[in-house]
Amino acid sequence: MTYKNPEKIKEMFNSIANRYDFINGIISFGTHRYGKKQAIKDLPVLAHDAEILDLCTGTGDLAFFLKNSGHVTGLDFSKNMLALASKKVPEVRFVEGDCTHLPFEDETFNLVTMGFGLRNIENSDLALDEIGRVLKPEGLFLHLDFSKTNLAGDFVFDRIVPFLVRIFYNNTVPYNYLVKSKQEYFNPQELVEKFQSHGLKYVTQKYYSFGMMCATVMKRQTTR
Repeated sequence: MTYKNPEKIKEMFNSIANRYDFINGIISFGTHRYGKKQAIKDLPVLAHDAEILDLCTGTGDLAFFLKNSGHVTGLDFSKNMLALASKKVPEVRFVEGDCTHLPFEDETFNLVTMGFGLRNIENSDLALDEIGRVLKPEGLFLHLDFSKTNLAGDFVFDRIVPFLVRIFYNNTVPYNYLVKSKQEYFNPQELVEKFQSHGLKYVTQKYYSFGMMCATVMKRQTTR
């Protein structure tokens, strides 16, 4: 498929939705949810009425851990993923939409999160512009993805994951794509620099799941 073509990526995620959580548990040896939970737990405490947007929400893992932190909206372009997310986290409002054209007003959210999603977006610069637009001044952006600096994690994902997928899933094409997208993605320092180029200020960077996952927290500055 054309690499990162939006329609092809959407089709891919719709096709793997039903087994997505199961396969993620297998290939991460059950650690991915722990990393997501800890990344949310380590965020600064938000006001009880905080407006929160979870982008590329998928089946709603981050939304699940965010549900008691404020008013949560989850957005994804895969309707099949959203159908599963709505069942997993009925307390959250889920919206089908495009991260590069967010259907929200300027300065709407106190927190925007994105887990394992930015590397799947063809125009990541436009998505980051949209994130900055919908964040309130001093609002936070949490980005979570694999760490490219962890050799053990690279070995597991690049060598063991394809083997496990062949055993548990009869279509290796989507996960071959995911391996490629990870290999070509920014490293943690490059991510910070990219976020800063879009007017976001560095807050912190932490590692989870034995260093295999990296959480980067940025803040929208008062003036842009």
